[in-house]
Amino acid sequence: MWKYPIKYDVIVVGAGHAGSEAAHASAKMGAKTLLLTMNLDTIAKASCNPSIGGIGKGHIVREIDALGGIMGKVADKTGIHFRMLNASKGWAVRAPRAQIDKAQYSLEMKKLLENTPNLELKQFTVKDLICENGCVTGVSTIEGVIFEARSVILSSGTFMKGLMHIGDSNFSGGRSGDLSSNNLPTSLKNLGFEIKRLKTGTPPRVHKRSIDFSKLEAQQPDDYLDGPPNGLFNSNVKFSFDDVEQKLNFKVPCYISYTTKKTIEIVKRDLDKSALFSGRIEGVGPRYCPSIEDKVVKFAKKERHQAFLEPEGLNTVEYYINGLSSSLPFSSQLEFIQSMVGLEKAEIMRPAYAIEYDYMPSTQIYPTMETKLIKNLYFTGQLNGTTGYEEAAAQGLIAGINAYNKIFKKDEFILKRDESYIAVMIDDLVTKEILEPYRMFTSRAEYRLLLRQDNADLRLREYGYELGLIDEKRYKKVKEKKKIIESEVKKLSKIHKTIEGRSYSLKKLLSRVENSYEKLLKDYPEDFFDYKKEINDQIELEIKYEGYIKRQKKEVKKLKNLEKIKIPKNFNFEKVQGLRYEAIEKLMKFTPQNLETASKINGVSFADISILMIALQNKKSFIN
Repeated sequence: MWKYPIKYDVIVVGAGHAGSEAAHASAKMGAKTLLLTMNLDTIAKASCNPSIGGIGKGHIVREIDALGGIMGKVADKTGIHFRMLNASKGWAVRAPRAQIDKAQYSLEMKKLLENTPNLELKQFTVKDLICENGCVTGVSTIEGVIFEARSVILSSGTFMKGLMHIGDSNFSGGRSGDLSSNNLPTSLKNLGFEIKRLKTGTPPRVHKRSIDFSKLEAQQPDDYLDGPPNGLFNSNVKFSFDDVEQKLNFKVPCYISYTTKKTIEIVKRDLDKSALFSGRIEGVGPRYCPSIEDKVVKFAKKERHQAFLEPEGLNTVEYYINGLSSSLPFSSQLEFIQSMVGLEKAEIMRPAYAIEYDYMPSTQIYPTMETKLIKNLYFTGQLNGTTGYEEAAAQGLIAGINAYNKIFKKDEFILKRDESYIAVMIDDLVTKEILEPYRMFTSRAEYRLLLRQDNADLRLREYGYELGLIDEKRYKKVKEKKKIIESEVKKLSKIHKTIEGRSYSLKKLLSRVENSYEKLLKDYPEDFFDYKKEINDQIELEIKYEGYIKRQKKEVKKLKNLEKIKIPKNFNFEKVQGLRYEAIEKLMKFTPQNLETASKINGVSFADISILMIALQNKKSFIN
């Protein structure tokens, strides 16, 4: 082994969506950072669906951007189809989603990282973590090189002992066409980490020329300038709060197909050939992204299932068949695909497959993403049992920030559940046992009216500025935005108009369901100012949801008292008299940092919290 002559502050292992955000954050904050990847040509590769965002996920991408991350900017730049999901529903559940050009997304991310100061990219495969006295000090690679660092962020995705399944065939790989990492899990196991298996899957990709689009329902992106299907794009839907030049201005539709009675018959007939249903797969799959085999079995009464045909990019003929992941043999896949509407002559370019991989149960990390067992070692992304590019990127961002902060002796950066979806996800990871791949939904957030995708900058941009990830110019912009919203809400409460003999404030009028800012702007041009849609919407939302927002903030305040009561890391729960055995077991496993976090752990009752609260008043007696 040869020791590389430069010692780094941070080494990031894996250049997927988590690793890209982690490396960018730590480098931008000032840490000398090294990003190691098995293949420099697959940085931030969208291994599965060619999209960014969606319900819950779109909220996370906007939060990443508000904090100074990069996923939203690259998605805006390389998007080829933008939509606001749930646009007809309440603001709390509306979410941006974009189809991306997969190849361009990866290239743009690579270009951005290559040009980030303090960041080096190198193509090596890590086989071992090097630790001394319970602290990570570097990594060794199969190429015979040792890289030293003050901290290491591990973001290996589905590559750890990845095993792909197509029918009764299985082969090693991190994803189709890429090798798996088989040495690293052994290194982690030898260090004492618990390792389990999960499973995910991907659908077939079909050649464009083999699709009969005339039989399919087109799903157009939002807001064309010249009308579908071949117009230029001028959508208000975006991820970044900054002005990002859209590189790919030519936008394309997606299409909707359906399974038929014959499709279901084929899948049922061949269930015993499915790797998932034949028992060849150990890992648990994502409940909210079931395979076609799952759908046919679990929703047996359903006569047909929807599938979305999504273009993989502007310069490829591949279409991703969203909703049809499978581990059936290729022959079965071709047969059931060709039984579907508009796909009767389909040519499969890439077969569907299931992949099972090693992951680290997230009870082994703190909310900073640092591991409890080894100091200065951080786990992020699918390694922690999550699924999705967005969830991974958010964890990477938080890990990169905290790795820098710990090295340079700054405070831990931990967001709260009432501040962001990112915090909801991490809090769930460190307080609950993850038995299946974790995916973000708006329903997971108890304060989702406060955590709308439209106000992520108002909630989080100040943090980004304090961390050094947001510059002065962008911070001033959001401060001015806040000032305008607050002053306009006050102003509109003071101006009254007489309608049918009764006096109403403009604030009261705007709070009515039938009124909007745009409508009252036309009715009372002398009192309303057009600040453009982004700010106009925020003024309207602040007024319309004022009562609900106040109620949620009141609920948040009640929990603040529990949050203030800290639990030392070396607190001995076994010494506390009166705590139930189950509570002791769970508290020792999750090691919560405060009473509020402890109260969310399954198996810990309010009675246990009361006993613990008393014990913490004399915590010195319970510290090992």
